[in-house]
This record gives sequence, structure tokens and C-alpha cells, in this order.
Amino acid sequence: MAIYGIGTDITQISRVQGVMERTNGRFAEKVLGPDELKTYRARASRSAVRGLAYLSTRFAAKEAFSKAIGLGMHWPMTWRALQTLNEPSGKPKVVASGELATWLAERGVSAMVTISDEQEYAVAFVIAEVNADKMEQA
Repeated sequence: MAIYGIGTDITQISRVQGVMERTNGRFAEKVLGPDELKTYRARASRSAVRGLAYLSTRFAAKEAFSKAIGLGMHWPMTWRALQTLNEPSGKPKVVASGELATWLAERGVSAMVTISDEQEYAVAFVIAEVNADKMEQA
């Protein structure tokens, strides 16, 4: 494996809260994939603060991933095409769908993600890797 790209993002949680207030909560539906949205709603129903932190970390992960693959937020990278879910151990993982999944598979690109949050900020770091035999195609 070789490094295809890296990306990082830090998100101010209060800014995400402001967007949520301005959009009457629709921002979460625009940004989160279906599995993320389910988890977000469950967390937000128990604690608004934890729900907002979850949304902020997932937003940061999508931004970091888009940087790592070198596309930014341009097709086939879309908000909902990438989800950051958790393995049973709790380890976060990125899961792509649709045209983004096809784009990644054609290039042999996979990624690892780490996320964290504190009171004011959420942060994500992504390392995208490519199989050495696919390096020329990527």
C-alpha cells in the first residue's frame, strides 16, 4: 500500500449549531448518510450536545476525506456518498456508496479515519491508501 493522500479538518461546533438553527435541522439531512442520520437522531434525542458533536465529527470526516482523495466536495464526492460509521469495537471507518464507491474501487483507494471532539471543536484526520499495483491508474 502507498499513501494516496491525507486530509484533516477542524470544525467549530458552534458554527454547525448555527447552521442547524438557520436550516431548522435540515443541515443534518443534507450532510449525513442514512446510517449516520439514524445514529444522529438517536444521540440527539438523548442529548442535544452529543447529537451536535456527532454531526460535527461526521462533517469534519467528510471534509477531511474529500481532501485526502484530492476532489474536495466535487462529484463523485458528495456529502451523503460517504459515511463515517463505527465497527463493533467503536473504531470509526469510512463507508462509500454509489458513484463514489465505484470511483474509489476503480482506483484501488481505501481510507482510514480518526475523529475526536471537545466542547468547542470536532476534528478528523484521513489517510487514503492505494494498492501499489493500482498506483499508476490512480
